[in-house]
Amino acid sequence: MNTLTKVLIAGCAILLFWLWWVMGSYSDLKGDYSILKGKFSEQIAITADYEKRINSLHELDTKHTTELTNAKAEIDQLRIAAERNPERVYIRASCPKGETNSTSGMDDGTTARPTDSAIGNYWLLRKRIAELIQMVLGLQDYIRTECLK
Repeated sequence: MNTLTKVLIAGCAILLFWLWWVMGSYSDLKGDYSILKGKFSEQIAITADYEKRINSLHELDTKHTTELTNAKAEIDQLRIAAERNPERVYIRASCPKGETNSTSGMDDGTTARPTDSAIGNYWLLRKRIAELIQMVLGLQDYIRTECLK
């Protein structure tokens, strides 16, 4: 065998070894690629689910915020109407009768009216009740959509 043949055989052997090494690396990379592709698909599904849940929660928040705004506007309209026409505001109340006998034919000169601070507290309580109702409804919807899945 001449030198050229020996060099060619050695070159082919080196190329075959290199090809065997590259093919082994390729199959390792192919396995890693399959694993990563599966994880990526799983992450896409998780992200899509999160986006759906976030949109659902956003819709619930928008719904309850709108309802709260409407309730506050209605309370404000009622308060304004009550301030403009105080004679149309009726409050259920009972007054204790005194122990002394009074004449039954005599009326008091004024009608019973709540104090200004009582009226202010009434409207404040109405607003807080409306806020509380919307908070409770929002939390119940959140529990139904997120926690009970």
